Amino acid sequence: MSNWTKACNADDVDSEDVIPVAIDGHDYAVYRSPADDYFATDGLCTHEAFLLTDGLIMDNIIECPKHNGRFDYTTGEGQGAPICENLRTYPVKVEGGSVYIDLG
Repeated sequence: MSNWTKACNADDVDSEDVIPVAIDGHDYAVYRSPADDYFATDGLCTHEAFLLTDGLIMDNIIECPKHNGRFDYTTGEGQGAPICENLRTYPVKVEGGSVYIDLG
């Protein structure tokens, strides 16, 4: 069952960037690719629960600022040590200038 929740305005996220979003006490990360596609993941690294939005983005990879663990933010797939668990991703839609994530 879908649970579309407004995360932010589309123009809150610069191209090739990520912003933090907190919804009901949970941290999420909303990304905007160079092709203007939007993505959403959990906001904390699966390795040691550090805030990913403080990390570096390179292409479709987010790098955790604590131990340099990397994830493909489009799929959530960990890109090697120290990552042992993939990052949860969420469906995203953009309507009326707002970004919604499905927390279903």
